[in-house]
Amino acid sequence: MSQKQADDIRQSVRDSYAKVAEASDAGECCGVETSCCGVSADINSVHSTRLGYSENDLNHIPGGADMGLGCGNPRAIASLQADEVVLDLGSGGGFDAFLAAREVGEHGQVIGVDMTPAMVSKARRNAETAGFSNVEFRLGEIEYLPVADSSVDVIISNCVINLSPDKARVFREAYRALRPGGRLAISDVVATATLPDEVRDDPHLHACCVAGAALVDELQAMLEQACFTDIRITPKDESREFISDWVPGSGVEDYVVSAHIEAIKPE
Repeated sequence: MSQKQADDIRQSVRDSYAKVAEASDAGECCGVETSCCGVSADINSVHSTRLGYSENDLNHIPGGADMGLGCGNPRAIASLQADEVVLDLGSGGGFDAFLAAREVGEHGQVIGVDMTPAMVSKARRNAETAGFSNVEFRLGEIEYLPVADSSVDVIISNCVINLSPDKARVFREAYRALRPGGRLAISDVVATATLPDEVRDDPHLHACCVAGAALVDELQAMLEQACFTDIRITPKDESREFISDWVPGSGVEDYVVSAHIEAIKPE
């Protein structure tokens, strides 16, 4: 892929998710441009509980942080501990970041990174409104993380890395940012079969978290090349049910599923 093609993909994704953030701010449905997003506050909550979040989780986040985005619950595999530093790749409105902040406590820290200015602004407003002092949101691309080397304990991400045109670089950057012994805890979509060209080349399906999905073997190789160990990629076949709602009638659930992706940076 050329640099221009990669930049075109990033810009298309950025534009799509800016519309989601702006529609959410306006109180409108946010499922117009990206189908991995609900269409109302109530539907967003239903979608999130299908992904493994509890009603208690949803009751402890700022209003508007849950926009129905995501394909799993990375905190379910993160085993977050008090005082840890957590980095959230593609933090959106701050949903997972705020939940992580509650787990690491006031002496811990959560850093959210997102490449969409509207999402970063929304997350910052949410943090200020809800009084989260241990969370910050930075504008940046996950291929070029605005964090120091060996500065975080855990990296979480929810249905974002599939959107990157350079996933191998994302994992190299994640490795750089983690402290020795640090861990990845990611929910994302993976391809279970080679995507047809008409799916792979569709910008809308890319923004819908489908066209950019990589095969499990490809992800395994990228993580190994980035020097991660203890790699575990666990596809969730039951996710086909909600993925079928992303682009109704398209059959995309025959090609992609949600998965947990875990790995460790060696000591």
